[in-house]
Amino acid sequence: MKRTFLLLVCILLISSCSKTEISNDCGFYYWRSKLSLTKNEQQTLNKSKVSNLYTRFFDVVKENNQFLEVGVISIDKGFSINKKIVPVIFITNETWFNIKPNEIEFLANKINNHINRIKSRNHLNLKNEIQIDSDWTTSTKGDYFKFLQTLKKISKKNVTCTLRLHQVKDKLQTGIPPVNKMYLMCYATSSPLENQDQNSILNVKTLKSYLKNIDDYPVKLDVALPIYSWGIVTNHVGKKKLINALTAEELMQNKNFKKINENNFEVLKDDFYFGMYLNKGFKIKIEEIPEEDIIESITFINKKLDYNPHLIYYHLDDRFTKNYKTLFQ
Repeated sequence: MKRTFLLLVCILLISSCSKTEISNDCGFYYWRSKLSLTKNEQQTLNKSKVSNLYTRFFDVVKENNQFLEVGVISIDKGFSINKKIVPVIFITNETWFNIKPNEIEFLANKINNHINRIKSRNHLNLKNEIQIDSDWTTSTKGDYFKFLQTLKKISKKNVTCTLRLHQVKDKLQTGIPPVNKMYLMCYATSSPLENQDQNSILNVKTLKSYLKNIDDYPVKLDVALPIYSWGIVTNHVGKKKLINALTAEELMQNKNFKKINENNFEVLKDDFYFGMYLNKGFKIKIEEIPEEDIIESITFINKKLDYNPHLIYYHLDDRFTKNYKTLFQ
């Protein structure tokens, strides 16, 4: 009886600690090509305490020395939410190669004008913030940082940006962007196209290694965490490709896939699947993020920082949010 009582006390203490460890307010990224929410997604968003929805508006690439806006978002007619929208613009690192000072100003104007057109055309309630997502390097940091300053001056908005794990670890080499807030991307801990057993979206041991000195980072951070999944397809000669947003559940419901073990499947019939032609015998590794890995990551970061950062989950999608009961349901 006494032993049973002590066990119950321990369970209650563990449960209490878990609740304390994820007391951070949470919000979401939205990363689909059309801004439209299902009823469940709307309900999940309404529960979140962060007052913004971080929404990818378009990407910027450079081709033939021209800056192109690709993948521009469309907005569902009558779309409405009780949050302000923060436009997020992804810019390839190649965009900064050999960019001239006048091109930096041109690009900042081009991006700001396009954001304003999307806003006015769709009557969106935007926050006074623009978030830039670009994986800058030591060689491109100078021009990228100038762009951030130029965009702030032109837009008269608070310009923020994302931060990769390696840019925390190697901050002396990669530099500190001239912004007053950043969003730490706690995913992509390794390349999915390498031969490895660990989860390439989030490996907690690798994350802790990169962030062991996060408390020294001089800019205030919010934290982006992964709730997405993908499939890594390997063909007969070992070449790999990604299928985004693929889940183990989808493969188990299809008779043309055979489950090999917990995360690995084999294609049983040549055909088009998920927008890609797959041959019989191809292997698919599904990478999904266990909830306990996310909680462990949050706990680690909270202990490192002297403030509780907002948690921004990537991204708002029924297929993923339904799998995380503790985090935001």
